[in-house]
Amino acid sequence: MKWIVRPSKLNGTLEVPPSKSHTIRALLISALANGTSTIRKPLLTGDGGSAVKAARALGAYVESKDSQLTVDGIAGDFNGGDELFDMGNSGTGTTLFASAAALGHKLRRFDGDNSLRSRPIKPLLESLANLGASYTIESENQELPFTIQGPLKGGKTVVDGISSQFVSSLLLACPLIKNNTHLTVSNIHEQPYIEITLWWLRKLGIEFEHSQNLTSFIITGGQQYEPVDITVPADFSSATFAAVAGVVTNGELKLTGLDFSDPQGDKDVFKVLTEMGADVRIEQQVAVSNSRELKGMFVDLNSMPDALPALSVAACKASGETLLGNVEQARIKETDRIAVMCSELSKMGASVREHPDGLVIQHSTLKGAHVSGHDDHRVVMALALAGMNAEGETVIDSAEAAAVTYPTFVEDFKALGADIQILES
Repeated sequence: MKWIVRPSKLNGTLEVPPSKSHTIRALLISALANGTSTIRKPLLTGDGGSAVKAARALGAYVESKDSQLTVDGIAGDFNGGDELFDMGNSGTGTTLFASAAALGHKLRRFDGDNSLRSRPIKPLLESLANLGASYTIESENQELPFTIQGPLKGGKTVVDGISSQFVSSLLLACPLIKNNTHLTVSNIHEQPYIEITLWWLRKLGIEFEHSQNLTSFIITGGQQYEPVDITVPADFSSATFAAVAGVVTNGELKLTGLDFSDPQGDKDVFKVLTEMGADVRIEQQVAVSNSRELKGMFVDLNSMPDALPALSVAACKASGETLLGNVEQARIKETDRIAVMCSELSKMGASVREHPDGLVIQHSTLKGAHVSGHDDHRVVMALALAGMNAEGETVIDSAEAAAVTYPTFVEDFKALGADIQILES
């Protein structure tokens, strides 16, 4: 699928779609719980759909009806379900479900599409091996497909925190191990995503201790998840695209459904846009507009790596130089987002160069071009924002990837005034 995007000015009100991070955690916990859970307004396409399949593969019963999921959990029976976990494009789902799959002695095999096969997971598998699991990586050149088998026994382990998902996966599974677990995290990144997991554990009354800097955890074993009844919070990562779109097109948007008490790290995007000079008002709903000149600045993206693609477009609009830095983990997402955004924005005339841990971007006048989304949902949507702010016509390949987290992107943004046309392949 291709999108054709032309210059646009966005105005209106947008209801922000549900959070991928919360949806996947809700499904994993509900699948492991003792009883029946209700998940309202989940993300049901892309990564959310992969998590539904993974919950079923664990042995849970999942029914979908009227934008609501009913999940009957496995209640401690860790050896049921299927051998194969087909995770599609979902890196988060693969990582979070991998530890849970090792709770029992059943051999489980994880696989996905070509993009997922390129992503790292060995640091998590090595950490699980220290707790009693065994694993096999089937290829010498990539870390998926892999098989894993438990049961996990607890004890001490260390995990590389280059991806917060490795940490969250262990934190979600370890309470269900018979014995206590002492987890040490090295090279910690993306702390707000770990905080999302801790929010869930606290909500469910799980017993654990941790250091203030989130590098040491002691998780009490022998616990059980109770069923949940939750409405999935709105997704600040998806809201980032609307916020930036309002700014770069000189429009005015109102975003509804966001809860700024939620631990999602991408809520700080609104703070960044304010510091760059945008008019951002946070009341009962968030109003975003730009009647003033944006200014370049240094932005530390370590806690919100998913914001890099969209903020790189905002940086093109800002005067002077913008450095998006301290985000080396952006290189191990669905794509190397640092390299990809540098390449694709350069095609549109941007003055941008790579650093090992980010991008340096000068004020640039963008021009329409034929660009690639690299099968990465956030890259596709960011390039759509660039096309709305560019002269002429922008054609984006692999645009179907946007459905991973934002299946209604085109519909929602056209309602706000975006000039987007879909071309089916």
